[in-house]
Amino acid sequence: MRIDYHVHVTPPDIIKNWEKIGEKEPYFKFLSESPVNKFATAEEVVAELNNSNVDKAVIFGFAFNDMGLCRYVNDYVAESIKKFPNKLIGYMVLVPTSSEVEKEIDRCVSLGLKGVGEIFPYGQDFDITDVKEMSSLCNACIERDLPVMIHTNEAVGHHYSGKTDTTAVKASAFAHNYPDLKIIFAHWGGGLLFYELMPEIREQNKNVYYDTSATPFLYDKKIYKVANEIGILNKVLFGSDYPLIPMKRYIKDLASSGLKEKEQALVMGENAKALLKLDTPHDPIW
Repeated sequence: MRIDYHVHVTPPDIIKNWEKIGEKEPYFKFLSESPVNKFATAEEVVAELNNSNVDKAVIFGFAFNDMGLCRYVNDYVAESIKKFPNKLIGYMVLVPTSSEVEKEIDRCVSLGLKGVGEIFPYGQDFDITDVKEMSSLCNACIERDLPVMIHTNEAVGHHYSGKTDTTAVKASAFAHNYPDLKIIFAHWGGGLLFYELMPEIREQNKNVYYDTSATPFLYDKKIYKVANEIGILNKVLFGSDYPLIPMKRYIKDLASSGLKEKEQALVMGENAKALLKLDTPHDPIW
């Protein structure tokens, strides 16, 4: 089974009125104005899954600063997973510093959503190293066994829209503060995976996962084999960042990365199945 763990969906009316919404949501405006930005509806995601021979996708809306907009896109995600139950799995977005966090989590769980994210520390103005700011969200998710996906990026290299100060240093501090929280660091954790060569970081990051979103823009495809050599391939989740990059691009790169078929299967879906607790048979090669 192939599962794309990082897919953005946008309600049609937000796509139509993104410029107006951007007037009150500066980070949404900033990313939406990027030359590489694209929007996708749930129907377009399902079409991409079918076209790419991918079985399921974890979808989520944009993490706005306004909780009302977060609720609105969460509702769209809930409607989408109801419409395509065999294809889509929903995550929720919210503002970690809001007083409504726990209420929105419970509401979304009742609608069938399975985790939190992708949330943006810079764009939503919160500090993942600040225990006071993060405690409501993280403790609620630990109690409910919900994973949290956080946007991260590298401290070095070329500039791009969305490159912020949420690097491996902050990601590591966050993981240290919440060892019982299941964490998914988008975009390889800003390189945090490399530090799992350090025994203390390996021990600390027992509940940390890394998704592959935006890999073609960031790393050589050798990163998959490097992750295997480090010994953390069982924590790597295929995530395309669709509609930014087509899913087929990752499948092609992974097939020529030097990993064996069974190792590729871990990244493409077996790891995700375990995290999502999906009761489905292993791939035939398993």
